[in-house]
Amino acid sequence: MVTVIDTVGAVTARPRHPEKARLPDTPVLPKPPWIRVKAPGAHAFAATRQVLREHRLHTVCEEAACPNIGECWGKRHATVMIMGDTCTRACAFCNVITGKPGALDLDEPRRVGDAIAALALTHVVVTSVDRDDLADGGASHFAATIAAIRQAAPETSIEVLTPDFLRKEGAVEIVIAARPDVFNHNVETVPSLYRRIRPGADYRHSLTVLAEAKRLDPHLFTKSGIMVGLGETHDEVARVMDDLRGSDVDFLTIGQYLQPTRKHAAIDRFVTPEEFHSYRRIAGEKGFLLVAASPLTRSSYHAAEDFARLKAARHASLGA
Repeated sequence: MVTVIDTVGAVTARPRHPEKARLPDTPVLPKPPWIRVKAPGAHAFAATRQVLREHRLHTVCEEAACPNIGECWGKRHATVMIMGDTCTRACAFCNVITGKPGALDLDEPRRVGDAIAALALTHVVVTSVDRDDLADGGASHFAATIAAIRQAAPETSIEVLTPDFLRKEGAVEIVIAARPDVFNHNVETVPSLYRRIRPGADYRHSLTVLAEAKRLDPHLFTKSGIMVGLGETHDEVARVMDDLRGSDVDFLTIGQYLQPTRKHAAIDRFVTPEEFHSYRRIAGEKGFLLVAASPLTRSSYHAAEDFARLKAARHASLGA
């Protein structure tokens, strides 16, 4: 059994993040009273976990240490993470294992479809690790997974949260041709923090990915998100909003960064609920169809409800 670096920074003999083992410990700020998560409902949580285990699937809920796992799994919602549990990137904020991934599991798309059918989901989010080792960055595997879900659970709407497909020409086209309902790609933070927080990625390229997805399918809902509390300024966040609207992004999510371990980027500060309310108001004024901004907002949090709200917002805007 592989042991891990726990959430208060105790490093065991075989840490989850060996690439970060020599980094100095970062300070851990005490959580303010507004950072509170709901306890899981035992029966539904266990049932969701059992289905995922039976189908041998990874979830970003577990691998990225999402604070909302109890609430979401208690509602039988889970975000499936395809293409393994090992990422080729080493972002300073992320709890997913970094290393050399194994070969693609070609049966995984079928198992994802079967699991979604077993969970009877109305909406599913499918994400992945970065696979810079693959010629198309895993785009074909995304497409196969979308097709498998359509076959096993035809009434389920599908949201994909993709990597940036950096230097993978044609990858976005492959994913969009599979006809997801929502295309999500997170820019994660403001440009000035990329070198420290998201090394190996390119802010302008991420904007291009989002713009290309909408160009290929103008009826597709597009979505992106950022974390705050990493040292960004209010004005920088507002400029990211402008850039995302320039890429015709429909839905913006903003949530508080929570460091997974002492070896990850430190929290600069906890953004207050009042500031999140301000961000939500400003983003709405900039023309996003939908904005989710709160301390515990994550890309996949309340995704099913938000998809319904997205459709209603577009209908209302067309009517206007």
